[in-house]
Amino acid sequence: MSPTEVAPSLTENVTPVEAGAHVTAAAWLGDVAAFALGDGAVVLAKDGATHRVEAHPDAGVLVAASDGQRLVTGGDDGRVAVTGPDGSTRELAATGGAWIDALALHLGGAIAWSAGKRVTARDDKGREKLFEAPSSVRGLAFAPKGYRLAMSHYNGATLWFPNLETKPEALEWKGSHLDVTWSPDGRFVVTSMQENSLHGWRLQPDKGHMRMSGYPAKTRSWSWSHDGHWFATSGAEAAIVWPFDTKEGPMGKAPRECGARPAKVTQVAFHPRALVLAVGYEDGMVLLIRLTDGSELLVRRTSPGSGITALAWDRDGRCLAIGPEDGRAGILMLPG
Repeated sequence: MSPTEVAPSLTENVTPVEAGAHVTAAAWLGDVAAFALGDGAVVLAKDGATHRVEAHPDAGVLVAASDGQRLVTGGDDGRVAVTGPDGSTRELAATGGAWIDALALHLGGAIAWSAGKRVTARDDKGREKLFEAPSSVRGLAFAPKGYRLAMSHYNGATLWFPNLETKPEALEWKGSHLDVTWSPDGRFVVTSMQENSLHGWRLQPDKGHMRMSGYPAKTRSWSWSHDGHWFATSGAEAAIVWPFDTKEGPMGKAPRECGARPAKVTQVAFHPRALVLAVGYEDGMVLLIRLTDGSELLVRRTSPGSGITALAWDRDGRCLAIGPEDGRAGILMLPG
């Protein structure tokens, strides 16, 4: 969309939510929207009402993850906390003060967190295993199937089965690796890098490398389409969407650019059931973009100082939680 064009609008379908602080992450706990905040609280929103939960008193939420039933947050107080849709909160673990750098949840109920080089994995029965990485772990992600954990760190990533005695598998590539993700079919592992690029490994059959470069800024938000064929990323003045519909992944193919504007994309979130991408920008705008034809719908207008820091669809794709840096959050309810 050019600066002079105006997309059809859904702005009237957005219910404001006054979160009151920088939104670190957003998630849905059933029909309750949860906003994790930089001041350590979690704001729960439903039917126009909000409830503030002090998950990390006198601290800030650094990272968060959700499995649709609970919101797990890690703070600069060295605590891992769990907040439920009913407003309950409890401490799950404490490091003694070391900041929580990364979190991951497994659909089977397991959880993992990192503090510095130490990674703790706790299975659904509460049994913990520890792993000492070669350097500080910046990203964690469970495989879509099986109890296997990917960890990103300096000079690559490591794949670890916490419940097996097998040696962890090293995926090497020089540089500082930040976040990490698995493709939905488990065939690829991708990391974001300090050098404004992505790096991937094709696990089968040959651990082939995939380098996705050309970003003007770091990629700190990404999202897989529901069919696993598309991988959307932030870090440019458009959502960069890579094709993963063949066994080679995106190698030798150009990505699509969606929602090009004179503002960097900060957040992306694919609809859970359709090829529709929610895109948030550093100037506060949010668009919905349909991949099939590139059509756009305006969800949130630009707002100075209100860059988008979190986007999250509910399970059915009827509602979108929108979190900005100034705390003036909102919930889009799609018509129909």
